[in-house]
Amino acid sequence: MKNRVGLLLASLALLSLVPNVHAACTDATMLGKWGFTGTGVVIVATGAVPVAAVGTVHFDLEGNLSGDQNRSLGGGAGHEVFSGTYTIADDCALSGTVNVYDDSGALQRTSMLKGVVVNNGKGIRLIYDSITLPNGAPLPSVLTLDGNKI
Repeated sequence: MKNRVGLLLASLALLSLVPNVHAACTDATMLGKWGFTGTGVVIVATGAVPVAAVGTVHFDLEGNLSGDQNRSLGGGAGHEVFSGTYTIADDCALSGTVNVYDDSGALQRTSMLKGVVVNNGKGIRLIYDSITLPNGAPLPSVLTLDGNKI
């Protein structure tokens, strides 16, 4: 009887730790198709210009990403495709480099993003760290992305 009580207490103690145990993030966490929404502003010589985008992105197991988005820049709508690379750390920190192209294939910008995977691998939150135009000029911004695994 004492052994059963001891075993029961040990089991309860271990089970109390389970909610605090989290699996590390890996490329497998990102694998698949995600939907996202991006909002914020880019800052040009005349001031802040609002930006919004919605789209999908696919992450593979080799650190590559690709997708497309519909965006509005100051009220002007457009469609874009993108590709790039990503890295994910054990602590679920996420970063990526993304090249964005118009429908004719012309490079529009290169963006560096940083963020985190949330909601047990079902969501992402990102902020644009930098945006560089094809001529090498930086484009200041305050932009964020929220995504969900589809």
